[in-house]
Amino acid sequence: MNYLRSFIPWLVFAGVAAAGWQWGALAGLLIAVALLIADRAAGLSLDYRLLEYGTILFFAGLSVLAFARPDSGLKMYGSALSQGWLALIAWVSIAVRRPFTMGIARRMAPPEVWHTPLFRRINVVLTAAWALSFTLTAIAQTVASLQSWNVIVSIALQVAGFVLPIRFTAAYPERARARFMENSGVRADTQGELAV
Repeated sequence: MNYLRSFIPWLVFAGVAAAGWQWGALAGLLIAVALLIADRAAGLSLDYRLLEYGTILFFAGLSVLAFARPDSGLKMYGSALSQGWLALIAWVSIAVRRPFTMGIARRMAPPEVWHTPLFRRINVVLTAAWALSFTLTAIAQTVASLQSWNVIVSIALQVAGFVLPIRFTAAYPERARARFMENSGVRADTQGELAV
């Protein structure tokens, strides 16, 4: 569930925004900064933290906008904007060869696998899955906002946009390791060294 930790600011934003989008943005910003500070205090490297930095940037900008113009028309596109920004972070992290999932995976995997081709490949695929899900969810949320669909539809889209990549993230690394072992003839007793 380390993946969920990285999305806490976004979940807080979604929950608090019901009381006012400016308060949701500010709460998301404060949580994002607190989590990054906690990571640093725990001695975690700030490398591979594009998701965290992107989250802070998004909520800082949204807070300024939301407090300056609380009645802005962008308010009704909050879900689409947040999903679109997450998609942008994910696609950019792949483009700059620092898939955002690597920062999360490094919390769970031993340092000796961090620089292996398998570890990198698994994280590129996982990040691409998240990026695709965020992109499709942003498009669906935009349509839902334009059509003024019921808030239940928006919530269902938001949940699906996270649940599907979470399920993929839970299953894919083991399949990739098994396929790697099968193709390379690596013995089963070395599987622990390939963990992600």
